[in-house]
Amino acid sequence: MLDKDFFNRDSPALARALIGKVLRRRWKNQWLSARIIETEAYRLDDRGSHASLGYTHKRRALFMDGGTIYMYYSRGGDSFNISAAGPGNAVLLKSGYPWIDAIAGPAALEEMQAQNPGAAGAVRPIHRLCAGQTLLCRSLALRVPDWDAHSFDPDELFVDDVGESPEILIQTTRLGITAGRDEHLPYRFVDPAYARYCTRNPLRRGQTAPLHYCWVDRNGELADFQGFPPGAVAVAG
Repeated sequence: MLDKDFFNRDSPALARALIGKVLRRRWKNQWLSARIIETEAYRLDDRGSHASLGYTHKRRALFMDGGTIYMYYSRGGDSFNISAAGPGNAVLLKSGYPWIDAIAGPAALEEMQAQNPGAAGAVRPIHRLCAGQTLLCRSLALRVPDWDAHSFDPDELFVDDVGESPEILIQTTRLGITAGRDEHLPYRFVDPAYARYCTRNPLRRGQTAPLHYCWVDRNGELADFQGFPPGAVAVAG
């Protein structure tokens, strides 16, 4: 479990740092787990953020210590955020990819599929289980009433460092921001190896660097090359 110091950084820095970490949720005696592959940063002075609308009891988690969970309803489902350093700053976990290891085995994956079935109850493909903020929450049984304004709990829910942090990330603009509310800010970060499985693939046809996205290192500095990162291997679904 990452300690609270990990979250005590500016939201764009936290959004980058979370890429490659694994969110683990204990549910029905299984550790449902997903690698974080896409994040969005929000700040108090950013008109696209909830915090910019002012403090309310519902938004209180955004003004609490870094590492506090902030959940809300979006597009008919639950969304999961983590507060960062400074009042009003937070990171939205935009999408993930099922993670299988010694802690989360095949039975955990089956439970994730049971929590998030496809149309007419069909088994949802693995690469679609967490491909969006509400799908991620549904697959990990994360619900607003259970976790909003709570802290992580090593027995129930935490973020795990499994040593899988990519050196180079995709940086681009966030999705779904209303025009005129700082929709131009490049606060969305994507793991290039999993780009095709995030909410919207920034490497899809017609998108070019640096017009639509750019490559950055873990510190947010522009990478000194163009094209897919050397040594990175795109994950096949």
